Amino acid sequence: MADASSRDRHANEAPPRIASGPRKPVWLLPHELLSEGAAAVRLRRSILLLLGVVSFGTIGYMVIEGWSVWDSLYMTVISVTTAGYKEVHPMSRAGELFTMVVLTVGVATVLYSFSFVMARVVEGDLESRWGRRRRERMLDELTNHFIVCGFGRMGLIIAQEFTRQGIPFVIIERDSERMQQAVDAGFLAVEADASSEQVLKRVQIDRARGFIAAVSTDAENVYAVLTARLLKPDLYIIGRAETEDAKVKLVRAGADRVVSPYQIGGLQLAQTALRPAVVDFVQIATSSENIELNMEQVQIREGAVLAGRSILEANLRQRFGVVVVGIQRSDGRMEFNPPPDSVMRAGDHLVVLGHLDKLRALEAAAGEPAPVRH
Repeated sequence: MADASSRDRHANEAPPRIASGPRKPVWLLPHELLSEGAAAVRLRRSILLLLGVVSFGTIGYMVIEGWSVWDSLYMTVISVTTAGYKEVHPMSRAGELFTMVVLTVGVATVLYSFSFVMARVVEGDLESRWGRRRRERMLDELTNHFIVCGFGRMGLIIAQEFTRQGIPFVIIERDSERMQQAVDAGFLAVEADASSEQVLKRVQIDRARGFIAAVSTDAENVYAVLTARLLKPDLYIIGRAETEDAKVKLVRAGADRVVSPYQIGGLQLAQTALRPAVVDFVQIATSSENIELNMEQVQIREGAVLAGRSILEANLRQRFGVVVVGIQRSDGRMEFNPPPDSVMRAGDHLVVLGHLDKLRALEAAAGEPAPVRH
């Protein structure tokens, strides 16, 4: 039963297809999605019009002048293409009138088809060059961003949340269909293997703020985390795990945090059943859609004006209108509901609740250097 349940979960996740060999990264952006359907219809229409004109002319010369199929086809082609050769045979008045019709309709059809083909060639080349330059520029300018590996259901939620909060990020997805979905949604994305060192370097992992391994299989997540940790030892890495064994392996590979969606989902259901009011409060406090109240973490920087001062001495409640829910010390210990005389030290993270504008002011104070006293 456990194996069947695991197979069902992976089927729902629709894991990406694994290529048999190394793949060259494909950089895609939303503006590159051209209307290929309409272009194909127009191309077929042009071909049918040309064939229709040639057939019409050939049959017409055969009926009016009584020429052979080859002579009629040859006369039609040199008329449509305005080659300027003399007539195959002397023509009657009816034949001359028919030739004028073939010339008028044929030249118009050829110009229509030629203009379409040239427009596709020129526009496609310009679009490709402009798109490539823009992609390269956006990737070169990435800094303090998150690298999101995998664009399944979790990857989509992560991308939407980062977009709402204005956090720069880039998606790495090796499945072409999911890649198309990311592009359609307007996200900067790379179609490639998240465990490739070349790809991670191209998405500026050396300047990244964090790395999220949210691929649908544990093996790929472990490999991606290991590669990212080797490239940047101090990078903040979050890994997704399906099983307890995978959680241990992700930590060994270098993940700072490991998240199990099924464990979190189960706890959320249990808490909602037992303490719905508490769950509602936490959702309101942590939701980015709530513009009045937010729960945020604020780091106390080295040499900041708040470093070395107590909560009461810093007068956080009166100055910023925030409630300090907890303090995560630099060694990882968490102090919940700290007393007013708790001292804030450099490297600590304050977990605070308040209005968004007040939280931004507190973040500025937490990073603002203390005045130098002579």
